[in-house]
Amino acid sequence: MRAELTSLFGLNIYTNTGVYVGKLQDLVIDIEDQKITGLAISDINRELFDLTSRGVIIPYRWVITAADIIIVRDVIQRYKKRKEE
Repeated sequence: MRAELTSLFGLNIYTNTGVYVGKLQDLVIDIEDQKITGLAISDINRELFDLTSRGVIIPYRWVITAADIIIVRDVIQRYKKRKEE
């Protein structure tokens, strides 16, 4: 599937278990390899990320699909649990 990159901006991002992560603010692109390497997320879910910043960048390899919303793997939830232990 091909889509204009700008059509993805502002999409809501959820984990594959249905947890809201945030909104897509921007993309991190590796110019030399001509591929997306990360998602810059704003309006982040503060229950998932214990940060004081307004956003976070997650690896693109976590993305499962992108259409009307973006779905990422639930590794964020697993990371949070490990951090709390």
